[in-house]
Amino acid sequence: MSKKLTLIPVMLCFFCMGFVDLVGIASNYVKQDLNLSDSTANILPSLVFFWFLIFSVPTSMLMNKIGRKNTVLLSLVVTAVSLLLPLLGNSFALMLTAFSLLGIGNTLMQTSLNPLVSTVLGDKNLASTLTFGQFVKAIASFSAPYIAMWGATKAIPDFGFSWKILFLVYFVASVFSTVMLKVTPVTEEIGGNKSTSFFDCISLLKNPVVLLTFFGIMCHVGIDVGINTTAPKILMERLSMTLNDAAFATSLYFIFRTIGCLTGSFFLRVLKTRTFYVICMFMLVLSVCGLFFGSSKIVLYAAIALAGYGNSNIFSICFAKALTSMPEKQNEVSGLMIMGLFGGTIFPLLMGFAADGFGQAGAVAVIAVGVAYLLWFTQKVNN
Repeated sequence: MSKKLTLIPVMLCFFCMGFVDLVGIASNYVKQDLNLSDSTANILPSLVFFWFLIFSVPTSMLMNKIGRKNTVLLSLVVTAVSLLLPLLGNSFALMLTAFSLLGIGNTLMQTSLNPLVSTVLGDKNLASTLTFGQFVKAIASFSAPYIAMWGATKAIPDFGFSWKILFLVYFVASVFSTVMLKVTPVTEEIGGNKSTSFFDCISLLKNPVVLLTFFGIMCHVGIDVGINTTAPKILMERLSMTLNDAAFATSLYFIFRTIGCLTGSFFLRVLKTRTFYVICMFMLVLSVCGLFFGSSKIVLYAAIALAGYGNSNIFSICFAKALTSMPEKQNEVSGLMIMGLFGGTIFPLLMGFAADGFGQAGAVAVIAVGVAYLLWFTQKVNN
């Protein structure tokens, strides 16, 4: 099978990777259904990304033993189970379990899928290919609020799914992707570097490039989950929108994130990485200003759109830089980089407490800290 054909099931897996972004809109509906506070509701997205801290490095070690493809297949199975659970009830405990499994499955997937792209294509055009994968991922991300809104406003009483029909649609997609990848042949070396331990992986953080890109990914994901979760709340607070109307903000963010990934895969081929990174950071700075001070629909929508585009390529740039800095340790470096997604736990928790105390402007202030680090990181993007 040609490399291009092999990429089709791999890109379907990137689509399934995007299921993790349903936590933003889902947590808002769970908050409404169960009458939760901001800080309690934000436990759900935080819990999803907590597992990146625990399982990322062990997953990189698992890849050395069973291979990248098999690890991705395992991640798809765990993801499918996580999507099935919310259809069985509506208790907070059940949602915690489902979101935990979603986080574990996504940890397995993100740790193994990005190196699998390198296995299929090699290192040539890795950053642009990973960015295209992020584009496919973003399709699932921005579709989630629309599917949830459709289920909530066009309720299907005979089935009783309401907004949770989102989980059913993505469950079917995950099963299909599992079958497609299973029947696709992938040639890879399995069993190399057997002596790698957890502490061997962690010790790679001594490499300055690995350490700084690790923090960069933490901030990128913190901003991503933060906007995903907070954008509807900002519209509800400042424009008195209902949740169903404000949910469009999450889709708007991911629409522009999708556009950013699609165009970014082109710009990263024709522009210097540093030049494109500076453009993205300019957008993020403008976005934070708009979200903090904006009080009209057009300003807030513009700020959300700028955040979506500006944040769309940060992950691929950081991830590719880390992988190419230590090509002989790509599995281990991948595990460390995905552990950086733990930023998706830290930021929402801090934002929840800040929002309870100071309104959504407090949550935006937390996002601004992540943007400030990425702005400083510009000096390290040197190609």
